Amino acid sequence: MSAFTELSGLHVTVDRVVHMPQLEAPPDRPHPFVYFITIHNDSCTTVTIKGRKWIVADSDGQRMVVEGDGVVGEFPRLEPGEHFSYNSYHTIGSDSVAEGAYFGVDTNGVPVCTRIPRFEMRVPVRLV
Repeated sequence: MSAFTELSGLHVTVDRVVHMPQLEAPPDRPHPFVYFITIHNDSCTTVTIKGRKWIVADSDGQRMVVEGDGVVGEFPRLEPGEHFSYNSYHTIGSDSVAEGAYFGVDTNGVPVCTRIPRFEMRVPVRLV
């Protein structure tokens, strides 16, 4: 596998992270969080996002690695100046942080990547 190069101008913003208790969640991870992400291509080349890797670490010391092809079932092709926005969700059992990277190729087939900035998912305190 070729090494990925961080492409200058390709960057990610975490636009919003929202606790959504009404979403379905398993008993061991009862706190769903929706996150809104934008991948920006401010480089001089077209980029196609081919996959992603997330690492979610919780306050109990547990780490979960999430890898896969594409982004929410798509392989966004971003011309210079374009962006791709989406939202997805993750369920947690305790306060957690997430970070990772998106991987793709430019128009010359060069493997590129961009980091997903670290963001927090804090379980709201319940007042009894």
